[in-house]
Amino acid sequence: MLADQFCNAIGVLQQCAPPASFSNIQTAINKDQPANPTEEYAQLFAALIARTAKDVDAASLRQLEEENHDAAARLEEVVYRGDVLLEKIQSALADIAQSQLRTRNGAASQPSPAES
Repeated sequence: MLADQFCNAIGVLQQCAPPASFSNIQTAINKDQPANPTEEYAQLFAALIARTAKDVDAASLRQLEEENHDAAARLEEVVYRGDVLLEKIQSALADIAQSQLRTRNGAASQPSPAES
């Protein structure tokens, strides 16, 4: 859409633009009101192009916000699953430590075969 507006603007400006000499260009710049339809076209197309660029920018920001929201949701899910796995690992380590303590205490309380 923006490319179409640029093409249309250039085409209309080329069609309507009168030849300008470099000697009177400062006079044309200093005028407050548009003197011919070409200047009105320039203002119109500049406004259309600026509005379209703003719309494109807003759409890009919306898309980035949606992607950011989706990524945040995925991150929260991964963190939650990581916490669940961490709890399982800590529980397993606690079970292993308890088993080792029982094994050591059981081995120390049983008389060795040489003592019997």
